[in-house]
Amino acid sequence: MILYPAIDIRGGQAVRLHQGDYERETAYDADPLDAAQRWTDQGATWLHVVDLDGARSGSSENLDHVRRIASETGASVQVGGGLRDDGAVERALGAGAERVVIGTAALGDPAFLERMLDEHGQRIVVGVDARGGMAATDGWTETSGAEAGALIRDLADRGVSRIVWTPIEVDGTMEGPPLPELRVIAEELDAELIYSGGIGTLDDLAALAAADLPALGGVIVGRALYEGRFGVADALSALER
Repeated sequence: MILYPAIDIRGGQAVRLHQGDYERETAYDADPLDAAQRWTDQGATWLHVVDLDGARSGSSENLDHVRRIASETGASVQVGGGLRDDGAVERALGAGAERVVIGTAALGDPAFLERMLDEHGQRIVVGVDARGGMAATDGWTETSGAEAGALIRDLADRGVSRIVWTPIEVDGTMEGPPLPELRVIAEELDAELIYSGGIGTLDDLAALAAADLPALGGVIVGRALYEGRFGVADALSALER
């Protein structure tokens, strides 16, 4: 299982939100590259970068940071936030991202998603953020009428090879993942699932590894790393167990 340290960028800084609330933000690094370098120096090979400004505005605003992170750390970068048209996806890939995560546009514009899959294949990841079990859009500010689990299965049926699932209620809380809900979503899923939200201890990571869900291919960790609950090396060891 791959560990993806999270680098959420807002106002040029590496920050974390609590339960997706833009009014409950904690800033950690004045330069996101510092966070990226710290995680890669500790052994991370992938980074999950989110342009929070872009997610809210609908247009990428932090590609310069993505470009610096990709070029100066040597890590593989997965980036999302505000990627809602063909040009935005091309610019993110051109900035050095190995994969792009599309959310709002993928859910609202099936033709756009199909086009991106045709053009970029497995470099396209779809993000499904859920509040109360329902998919959320527009930088987590709106809740759709789509049930998240059903949506994830539908995306897999449509050829999406990799999906990020975030239950917003636990994101940034460090209170642990909702394992029963994760099992329901991941079991017999014909796509790779990357889990995000609520990781607070090494035991949380070990529990994900022990869940024995073949579809579960990775986990995104943010606040626990920034606050020193554990380091990247110990997290990698927990996932291996």
